[in-house]
Amino acid sequence: MTTYATSDYAATLLRVSSGIAFLAHGLLKVSVFTIAGTVGYFESLGLPGALAYLTILAELVGGIALILGIGVRVAALALIPVLLGATWVHSGNGWLFSSEGGGWEFPLFWAVVQVAIALLGAGAFAVKIPAVEKALGKFA
Repeated sequence: MTTYATSDYAATLLRVSSGIAFLAHGLLKVSVFTIAGTVGYFESLGLPGALAYLTILAELVGGIALILGIGVRVAALALIPVLLGATWVHSGNGWLFSSEGGGWEFPLFWAVVQVAIALLGAGAFAVKIPAVEKALGKFA
C-alpha cells in the first residue's frame, strides 16, 4: 500500500481542480462559443485563427491530463502560454476579473498555479502509464 504525505494530497487537489477548470474552459469554447466563434474571436484580436484550435486542444487535453495525473509537469508547463495569452487578452480590462470583459488577475494567478503544479508533480492518485513515464522521465 502506498503512503502519501499531506503535500501529495494538496498536489492532487490542485491538479484535479485546475484540470476541471481547463476542461470546462475548453468545452465552453467548443459548445457555447463554438469553434468557429472562438476562431473569429482570436482573429478579431489580431491573432491567427489556428491559435484558437491549439488553445482549445491544449485546454481539453491538458485538462484531462491534469485530472488523470498523466504527464502532469509537461501538461502544466504547456498550459502556461495559454494562460499568459489570456492575461494579455484581458490586460486592457483592468486588474479584477469581475471587470467588464474580465481582468488579468485570474489568468495570471492560474499561470502561477501551473508553475506550482509543475514543481509539485502529480501527487496522489495519478494514473501510471509506464510508457509515458519512461518517455517523460523526471518530467512525468
